[in-house]
Amino acid sequence: MRRFAVLPLFLFPVIAWGDCTEHLQAWAQALHPTLKFDSETAVCKVNPADSSQVLAALPIETNVDEDRQGDYGLEVVVADAVSGKIIAHHYQETAIVSDAVQFKSLALDTARYQIAPGLRAFGVRIGHTGSSRVNPFGSETLRLYVYDGSQLREVLSDLVVSSNGGEWDGMCAGEFHETNRTLAIGKPGKDGFASLRVSEKSTGSRAIVKGDDDCEEIESAPTSATYTLEYDGSRYGVPKELSY
Repeated sequence: MRRFAVLPLFLFPVIAWGDCTEHLQAWAQALHPTLKFDSETAVCKVNPADSSQVLAALPIETNVDEDRQGDYGLEVVVADAVSGKIIAHHYQETAIVSDAVQFKSLALDTARYQIAPGLRAFGVRIGHTGSSRVNPFGSETLRLYVYDGSQLREVLSDLVVSSNGGEWDGMCAGEFHETNRTLAIGKPGKDGFASLRVSEKSTGSRAIVKGDDDCEEIESAPTSATYTLEYDGSRYGVPKELSY
């Protein structure tokens, strides 16, 4: 009986914040009362590492036209799951640029990024997509944040975790490529922070016209690579070839 009595208390924050989206507008208004909040792409969820907290990512329009092109600020929030009070937040102006390659989505990544003893990071993934039919493009980048009990800070920025693109004639002939990267925790390094191991896999294909109306797709051999990102005392450096 004691086990069943405890269960509702353990689940209370999850139940109370089952629809945390209704509080996004209030947080945006409190932090940026003079700027427009893009509620369509904002996200939030209970922190699986600490159910007393809610995590949120709020895109703030700083210079955006009617076609949703321009600059967005990114506000990342840690809030109390019972009261809704903001515990900590991190804001970066012009964190997201939307132009010919359009900003499309945000997602919270709460995988087990245990980057130091007692310190678990969480991520924000930013999705972009191209508008050209004959030059398709898509990408997703990852930023990592840690809340150390006093402040929320960004420790990794603009790591491209997936990208795809190509060029074709709109009918058949063309070339396409796709790259996906996964993140794993490596060995402890500077100040006890673990390195981050990035595993990369890339694939490609080529389409050619064959005969009168046949289109043949030829896949190239996949390639792979591994990178190690080290903590420099404040953040993880991202090589240029992995950065957005």
